[in-house]
Amino acid sequence: MSEIIENERLPVEDMKKPLIILTGPTAVGKTALSVKLAKAIGGEIISADSMQVYRHMDIGTAKIKQEEMQGVKHYLIDELEPEEDFNVVRFQELTHKYMDEIYAKGKIPILVGGTGFYIQAVLYGIDFKEAEENSDIREQLLALGLEKGADYLHDRLKEVDPKAAETIHPNNMKRVIRALEYHTQTGERISDHNDEQRQKESPYNFCYFVLNTDRKILYERINQRVEVMIKEGLTEEVKLLLERGLRADMVSMQGLGYKEIIGYLNGEYSLEQAVYDIKQETRHFAKRQITWFKREKEVTWILKEDYISDEEILEALLGYMKEKDIV
Repeated sequence: MSEIIENERLPVEDMKKPLIILTGPTAVGKTALSVKLAKAIGGEIISADSMQVYRHMDIGTAKIKQEEMQGVKHYLIDELEPEEDFNVVRFQELTHKYMDEIYAKGKIPILVGGTGFYIQAVLYGIDFKEAEENSDIREQLLALGLEKGADYLHDRLKEVDPKAAETIHPNNMKRVIRALEYHTQTGERISDHNDEQRQKESPYNFCYFVLNTDRKILYERINQRVEVMIKEGLTEEVKLLLERGLRADMVSMQGLGYKEIIGYLNGEYSLEQAVYDIKQETRHFAKRQITWFKREKEVTWILKEDYISDEEILEALLGYMKEKDIV
């Protein structure tokens, strides 16, 4: 009997490679826990964050500091200059490249960050090239957005694809335009396409952890984080970026905190108002993140209040991973 079982085992090359995902809303405490997890399993971390990829943007992105990494190798941190565009397709390409490097070392890749769309793209191998970008449509939509504002484009998206509008912030004009462009080209909703892609079976043996906490506690953490960013010099960081030649309409400058401080520096409102707006927008962002993760399948929610410490949470994560034969 044992001989039959042995023969039925999959060859090593046919087994799915392991992948760990640790995500959750902004300011929930992913960074510190991810380093503990990486050290416990011999993993290396790939940042699934659309802003920490940029150099010179440290304070507003709450970027992990070198000493906080504790010797754990991190990828997609300080990878690009802020003049460069970063999108989901580029994230996919770079992440697959780095995952191959990590596997070659005999280590386990850990995707850590709050950009659920990016995580989904890698986990299920979502194809974004079925409808090629159309520069004419894109330029017309961009002109409309510049003339009538981001909210106008977002309202149009609400009409043709309410589900996509719910998950894309009005200020993320690039994604709003892409969703409208997709609908114009195909007559279909990009949210339906993404849902269809999400039904694919993942090529990985994965654990998908979503770290969360009580909403009141999370919002307090967000407010405190923003206060710390201001004290650490967020205003000065934005000034230096503007002096470097960056513009408010660039992808890198659309991040939370940066666009609000630009408004303050342009004299549109007070610093106090900018700080209030950053806190409010970040809370709204966290709410949208949680909504996104609730739609994902095969997710393990980790509520911080259920555990005494990060060490106890770590033990729970390791337990789930052992059940899936990842460690």
